[in-house]
This record gives sequence, structure tokens and C-alpha cells, in this order.
Amino acid sequence: MPLVPFSITPVEEAEPVVVAGMQTTIIWRKNERARRVALRIDPQAGRIVITLPPRGSRQAGLALLRGHESWVAERLASLPPALVIADGNEIPVFGQPHRIVHDVRARGGAVIETPVIRVSGHPDFLARRVRDMLRDLAFREFSAMARRMAAQFHARPGEVRIKDTRTRWGSCTADGTMMFSWRLIMAPRFVQHYVVAHETAHLRHMNHGPDFWTLVETLTPHRAEAAGWLRREGPGLLRIS
Repeated sequence: MPLVPFSITPVEEAEPVVVAGMQTTIIWRKNERARRVALRIDPQAGRIVITLPPRGSRQAGLALLRGHESWVAERLASLPPALVIADGNEIPVFGQPHRIVHDVRARGGAVIETPVIRVSGHPDFLARRVRDMLRDLAFREFSAMARRMAAQFHARPGEVRIKDTRTRWGSCTADGTMMFSWRLIMAPRFVQHYVVAHETAHLRHMNHGPDFWTLVETLTPHRAEAAGWLRREGPGLLRIS
């Protein structure tokens, strides 16, 4: 089945659909760079995404969906339950559960006091304060880690950006700009170590050839274990919002 990387495009439309008896939603996306119709599951929103090339038709997209209906239904059914960042709920930080506590007496936004995340201010802003705190923590942790790793082979990362991506935990561009998902801060440290090593290795090798993987394994011993964790547990992090 053809798959393409997720990309944000201004041309999109939602449509309800029934798949194997399950009510769900298709997000139709037009992508000027797409060469063929592509189908994927957005694990964060729990929806189907069908990307169409400039001359692609919805009929072709529906045909692709119906041809893989069982796979789509299985993927949707296997998604972990969605978890809202709210007072009393637990979310992981560095792989460890932390209970969110709204404290009207607290100051300073959201603060980690393991095993609690204490949040001040109006309750309407609680989720945003927690996300902002986790993004800041991710920036500090991953920037420092990337610099330490790059120094091992006399390289230097460019700008580090923290984003809310849906299919990539990290990326590295040719100019050395590195991107990491803020949700990665919720994963265990060994997983973070692998993802940062992967992207840092791209400062030397902008490919996934043998030399690239040799450098990754020089930078981190966690490749196999972390990749397995992300396959199993990564969708659960995408369901936290």
C-alpha cells in the first residue's frame, strides 16, 4: 500500500465514513507534490488521512480505502484511548507517570514535583501550561543532548526546534536544523537518547546507509530497544492532548 509522510497543507476537508461497521472520519488532503493517492492513519486524532495528488480523485481515494478496509479497521481499533491533559489525570514524563494537580495556591505555571505536575492559574489554561512546560523541558534536554553527541565527531547542530508532529519523532535538515516532537519528553530517557542520536548522526550522513547506522550505534547503545518501544508505546503518546 502506498504511504507518504504526513505534511500540513491548507487544502483539506473532513468527511464522515463507515469502515467495517465503525463510524470514523476521513481527512482529505490535496498535496501538490504527491504523485499518487496515499492512505494513512492519524494516530493522534484517530482518523483516516487520504492524500490526493493534484489530479487525484476522491473516487480513487475511496477505492484505496475499501481495498485496505480490514487493515484500516484493525489500526483504528488498536489505537490506545485518548488521554486529555486535565486535573487528576496522569501523563508520563521521562517514562514515569506524573499526576496533574491544579493548585490555586501555586505559582509559576506548571512545575514538575515528581511524581506530580503542579499547575497554577485559571483551570481553563491548565492544559496549555502543561504543554508549554513540557515543550520547554524538551528543548533544554534535547538541545543539550544533541550538542554533547555532535561534539563526539566534531560537529555542531544548528537550530533546535520543538514541534507537535504526528509521524516523526525527530528530523534533521541539510543545514543542521533539528526538530523533535515535544511528546518525546514523555518517553523514557533511553528512547530520547536514541532519537536524538539518530538525528545527530544526520549531521554527518544525510542518508540511512551503513555509515549512518554505524555512527548511530557509536552514539547510543539503545537503537533496538528504543525502536521497539516506539513501535509499541509511541501511539499512546500521540493520543495525549
